[in-house]
Amino acid sequence: MPDFANAAKFINSYNKIDSQLRDLYGFKPSQPFTDVVRRSAEKNAVVRKYENDLADYARLRNAIVHQSTDGRVIAVPCDDVVERIGLIEKLLCEPPTVGETLKDKRIVSIEAEISLRQAVLLMARTGFSNLPVYRGKRLEGIINNRRVLRELGEVLARGESADAWLSQTPVSDILSETDTAVYYKFLAKSDTLQTVADAFEENRKLLAVCVTEHGRPFERIFNFITTADLPRINKILEDYV
Repeated sequence: MPDFANAAKFINSYNKIDSQLRDLYGFKPSQPFTDVVRRSAEKNAVVRKYENDLADYARLRNAIVHQSTDGRVIAVPCDDVVERIGLIEKLLCEPPTVGETLKDKRIVSIEAEISLRQAVLLMARTGFSNLPVYRGKRLEGIINNRRVLRELGEVLARGESADAWLSQTPVSDILSETDTAVYYKFLAKSDTLQTVADAFEENRKLLAVCVTEHGRPFERIFNFITTADLPRINKILEDYV
C-alpha cells in the first residue's frame, strides 16, 4: 500500500518552504514554485545549495496533487526524500542560530594603552592571534599577528630598534580600520549558522566572524569563529533535524 503519511509529510514541508520563500522575498502568489526557487537561489545560500532538489520536488508535488484520481495517491515520496525536504524546511523556516548552537569561547582581550611588547607576549603565551582591543568597555578594534609583523617589518626597514618600538608603542597606535573591515565580520548571536558559513564563502580574506549581542562593531565580543570551526558548522547544518 502507498505510504500516505510520507505524501502528507512531503506536501506539508513543501507548502512551508513555498510560503517562507514568498514571505521572505515578496513573490506573487501566481509565480510558479520553480521560478520562486530560481530567484531565491540568487539571495539565499540554503536555496542555492538545494536548488536542484527543490526543482525535482516541484515535479513530485505536482504528481501527488494534480495527478491523483478518486482520492488515490499515485506518486509517493520515499523516506529519504521526505527526510531531505524536511531538512530544507527546517533550515529555511527554523534555521539554527549562532547563540543556540555554538558555545561562547574564551576571549582574551587587551586594553588600548598597553604596549605592543605586552600584546606580543600575550599572543605567544595564549596562542591567540586575534585580540580584541578595548578602551574601557568600548571595542576599539582587533589586533592580529599579521598587522604586528607588517608594522615590525617597516620599523626594521627604517633601521630603528625593534625592542624600543615594541616597548614604547601602545597597541592603539597600529589599529587599522581597514583590517577590521576586511578581515573581520560582526554578526549577532541571533544570526544563523548559514550566515556564518556564507561570510567565509563571500570573503576569502576573512580571519574571523566576531559574535556580539547585536552584531554591531564596538560591542563586546563573545565568540571568534574561524575557518577551523567551519567543518563543525557544516556538520551541524547537514545533520539539523
